[in-house]
Amino acid sequence: MAQAELNDGRKLCAVNDLSIGPRSHISARYLLESGTASEVQSFSWVIVSTGLGSTSWLKCILAGAASLNRLRQTVFGGRPPPKKTDQKEDDGRFSWAADYLCFSVREPFSSRTSETKLVSGRMDAKSPLVITSLMPAHGVTFSDGLENDFLEFNSGHKASITVADKKGCLVV
Repeated sequence: MAQAELNDGRKLCAVNDLSIGPRSHISARYLLESGTASEVQSFSWVIVSTGLGSTSWLKCILAGAASLNRLRQTVFGGRPPPKKTDQKEDDGRFSWAADYLCFSVREPFSSRTSETKLVSGRMDAKSPLVITSLMPAHGVTFSDGLENDFLEFNSGHKASITVADKKGCLVV
């Protein structure tokens, strides 16, 4: 499971994924910190996926990115790499029992005041992803697609995202 802990002590756990961003479909500003890297960014959402969640939302994000990369290579830089028909394409899925999480920034926007170098990565219990909200209003953090069950995430809120102590158990 994934866990977001805000600097005011509130926590939210997720089985599949955590979503951090504005309530509406707009971009907002954040400070992202992962390991030794940090940067101010403008984007719509950060998606943090568990191993279980890597089979759904993260898989879709990676499929879209791969398709756009092939288009970019075709339009701007020659031919796309050939698809190997005898090998399954890496779609980003990872073990449900993994002791790490993966994140992806949706719609990163580069400007004079925002960067786009830190747009995806991996975190674990020792190296969390830290997100500080720079948006004045309408910021939320929710889990597993349940937008109505959220924590407010406005200016001054800082979320430390890491692997939760809680573990899921598949019952068959």
